Amino acid sequence: MNGLTDIDGILVGHATDLDAWTGCTAILCPEGAVAGLDQRGSATASLQTDLLNPLHLNDRMHAVVLTGGSAYGLEAAFGVMRYLREKKIGFPTSAGVVPLVPAAALYDLGVGKPVSPGREMGEAAARAASSATVGEGNVGAGTGASVGKVFGLSHAMKAGIGSATVWLDGPYAGVRVAALAAVNAVGDIVDPDTGRVIAGARHSPNSTDLVDSAEQIKRGARGGFQKENTTLVVVATNARLTKMQANKLAQLASTGMARAIRPVWTTSDGDTLFTLSHGGAQADLTALGVAAGEAVAEAIVRAATQAKSAAGLPGLG
Repeated sequence: MNGLTDIDGILVGHATDLDAWTGCTAILCPEGAVAGLDQRGSATASLQTDLLNPLHLNDRMHAVVLTGGSAYGLEAAFGVMRYLREKKIGFPTSAGVVPLVPAAALYDLGVGKPVSPGREMGEAAARAASSATVGEGNVGAGTGASVGKVFGLSHAMKAGIGSATVWLDGPYAGVRVAALAAVNAVGDIVDPDTGRVIAGARHSPNSTDLVDSAEQIKRGARGGFQKENTTLVVVATNARLTKMQANKLAQLASTGMARAIRPVWTTSDGDTLFTLSHGGAQADLTALGVAAGEAVAEAIVRAATQAKSAAGLPGLG
């Protein structure tokens, strides 16, 4: 299983700064992909997401950028654009191509140095993009990610990037839905089947015992309620979708976030989910939505289980 790159024509590259504990991830679609968006978080930092509105003229995007560094890190998207322009990939105009590259950022400035990815790092991620198995854990946009911050960062755990693929069967055999998630949530990561907390807030900075953040919030815990948290997800499929359908798939795929993060979509999270359709396979939209929800939940769990201890935060990897 390669994760997001199981979808032909989708390339993934990471740029990672283990000194500042930040990074960015470039998801390239050199041939263009129909794209959609579901942005349920209340503290988002994003760029060019208006391109994904079904009423917008253009329906094909050439890349999606996920980045650390909060809103400052959105500058990395311009490095990806520079790379794509060099490769003559983009929307054709009389003066040359204009790459269409929406982006979203998560807040990791409190984990390492207050350094944000810039154009150079974005370009490096784009140059590293390939169809190889997606790197997971402390890489790219997940380099400085953490989860379980209801008592503040000192009680949190390390998270990162995860990726997963679900294959459909029966009349939809050959259809694939894949997800990549950079997980930096206030809430805990839970087993989607049992609801058991896998990674999240700890009783104390020196403890490995986990608490249930949702229960603690109901009792008044507010330590992590700065607007410094976000889970970023990209879902891709080889099924052919219209722009309207891609946006609906984004809504359906967001159920996977609710299955694997508790609580999710809080007033302190900027949760954002992109979808990409690249291919000509045929499948029912609801079937794709079910598969997308499963892929997103699995990718989120892997973002926690593949992350290694770093920057003073314990990890499971």
